[in-house]
Amino acid sequence: MNELLAEIEQLKAELDKFRSLDNDSIRDALAIEYTYESNRIEGNTLTLRETDLVINKGLTIGGKSMREHLEAINHKDAIDYIKEIAQSHIDLSERVIKDIHALILRGIDKENAGTYRKLPVMISGASHIPPQPYLLEKLMEEYFEFYEASKYTLHPVILAAEMHERLVSIHPFIDGNGRTSRLVMNLLLVRNGYPITNIKGDTQSRLQYYEALETVQMEENKNSFIEFIAVEVKKSLEHYLKLLR
Repeated sequence: MNELLAEIEQLKAELDKFRSLDNDSIRDALAIEYTYESNRIEGNTLTLRETDLVINKGLTIGGKSMREHLEAINHKDAIDYIKEIAQSHIDLSERVIKDIHALILRGIDKENAGTYRKLPVMISGASHIPPQPYLLEKLMEEYFEFYEASKYTLHPVILAAEMHERLVSIHPFIDGNGRTSRLVMNLLLVRNGYPITNIKGDTQSRLQYYEALETVQMEENKNSFIEFIAVEVKKSLEHYLKLLR
C-alpha cells in the first residue's frame, strides 16, 4: 500500500506541474465520463455519447426513460457542486451530504431527496444489511466524528476511501447512496488536489467494486477497498496526465 501511495504522490507531483495547462474542456469531458460511469454502475442505460448530448445539448434520447435523463443532468450538477465546495472554505458536513443527495434525486423523488430514510432497506445481491433507520442519526454522528479526527492525519486517498465506504455502508438514504458516496469521495480528493476519480461501470469493474465493499462490510477488512480506490485514483491521474501531455 505504501508503494502504491508513493506512486500516486509521484503522479500528483507531475500533475501539479501542468496546472497552468489545465483547461475547462478536459475537465468538462471528464465530468461527462464520470457521470456516465457512476450512473452506469446504478443501472442507467444511457451511452457516453447520449449522456453528453443530454447534458450539453439538452436533447431527449428516444427509448430512454425520463429518470435516466434526469440522472445524467443531476449528476453533472452535483459534480459542479462538489467542485464549488472543494474550492471553498466549507467543510464536509451533514448539510453538504444532504445537498449532494438532493441534487442526485432532484425531480426524481421529491419526498426522499436530501432526507435520511425512515424505512429499513435491503441491497439486491448483497449480503450486507444496512442498519435500521433509528440507528442512522447516531451512525452519522460517528461518521462525522471519524472525519474530524482523521482529516489531518490520514493520507487524503485513504480518508476519501474511508468516507466513501463508511457512508455507503450506513446507507442513510432510500436511493442514491452509491452516487452520493462516490461524490463525497471525490469532493475530498479534489479538495486535496487530485482529479476526479472515476470507477468504471462495466460488469467486471462493478463486480470488483462491490466485492471490495462487501469485504469491508462482512469481514471488517478495509484494506481491499482502500487499495481498490487507490488503484482507481492512480488510473485517473494517469488518464488526466495523458490528456495534458
